Amino acid sequence: MSNIVAIVGRPNVGKSTFFNRLIQRREAIVDAVSGVTRDRHYGKSDWNGKEFSLIDTGGYVKGSDDVFEAEIDKQVVLAIEEADVIIFMVDVESGVTGMDEEVAELLRKVKKPVFLVVNKVDNNKRAEDAVEFYSLGLGEYFTIASINGSGTGDLLDALVKVLPENVEQEEDEEVEALPRFAVVGRPNAGKSSFINALIGKDRYIVTDIAGTTRDSIDTTYNRFGFDFNLVDTAGIRKKSKVKEDLEFYSVMRSVRAIEHSDVCLIVLDATRGFDGQVQNIFWLAQRNRKGIVILVNKWDLVEKDHKTTIEFEKVIRKQMEPFSDVPIVFISVLTKQRIYKAIETAVEVYQNRTKKIKTSVLNETLLPIIENYPPPAYKGKFVKIKYIMQLPTPQPQFAFFCNLPQYVRDPYKRFLENKLREIFDFKGVPISVYLRKK
Repeated sequence: MSNIVAIVGRPNVGKSTFFNRLIQRREAIVDAVSGVTRDRHYGKSDWNGKEFSLIDTGGYVKGSDDVFEAEIDKQVVLAIEEADVIIFMVDVESGVTGMDEEVAELLRKVKKPVFLVVNKVDNNKRAEDAVEFYSLGLGEYFTIASINGSGTGDLLDALVKVLPENVEQEEDEEVEALPRFAVVGRPNAGKSSFINALIGKDRYIVTDIAGTTRDSIDTTYNRFGFDFNLVDTAGIRKKSKVKEDLEFYSVMRSVRAIEHSDVCLIVLDATRGFDGQVQNIFWLAQRNRKGIVILVNKWDLVEKDHKTTIEFEKVIRKQMEPFSDVPIVFISVLTKQRIYKAIETAVEVYQNRTKKIKTSVLNETLLPIIENYPPPAYKGKFVKIKYIMQLPTPQPQFAFFCNLPQYVRDPYKRFLENKLREIFDFKGVPISVYLRKK
């Protein structure tokens, strides 16, 4: 990433609202409940022709007993270390609090530009009240109202002046074009732990409590010759189980992450199996025509003999029918067993999804097979397939041109799809077969 700006402060001062305004997308969840943002959350923004990356952090609460708050504090400290410039946000409604003083104490030791930003200043009376924030010892402050954007222009003018020249702009454009691999599954299957194990850093908060991850967050992975974006998502569960607004938003973000990805790595808990909820996620990815890899996590907890893997795989494939041509990798995030194999498989599936086959090769290979096994006659009419081509779409779609497309039934379409898979290796990728009038 190029210039990085971190937004820090205690819980509920409006950091995520400000973050969403700058990136011009509702990406970070905003709610009146404090402690909604848990992981560091990245986005891109620009002002006066200068691009910078933003980090939205969870609210900083020093010395808390709460398991999440202790983890959030670690994430905030990491964000401060990563950033070139820090925006310290406070709330004019509450005035200076003990927590603000603790954050200020942390920031006074930092040798980086720190902007003190007083939020929720939407009238003159509140602008007068902001004077008390001089007591934090961080010098001049900026007054803004993130909800309507007032005052953000002056803050951004000052911010871009202290940013170093943007050398890595071209690199960032490349990052946008990288393949996107979404790590999806039900809550507590080990999605965040899987990404942490891969990148070798505690990038995401991991606890035993289901629903720890709430936002969908990108991480660029470039090791061992691989280069792609990994997206950690919140666990998806049944609508009837989604009680609070926050979780509803989290599930929506995960669904959107699936829609915007190239390959979905579906992580399931080996102790729970390929249950109804995992199947729903699988069919959601399949309906969106995404590449799919099934990762059976916590394999170290399963009692095994020489047939366990084969039996387990057989059960999963039975439940995925008719689309059973999906790679299944048995992993353990805890012992790091086969996690790189999982990534290799995902890259192969991505390559299969973007594979383009020459029209001449398609016709030379498939027309003789179709001649030997033509579509069954229907109402005394014979279907003749004359020509095949791959359509110029992001995922594999094929058009078969024939005289009577309306008489070709689904079983024959599946036969054509299976032949395509068998000959050209489309493992893990849904294929669309269309019959068109010649």
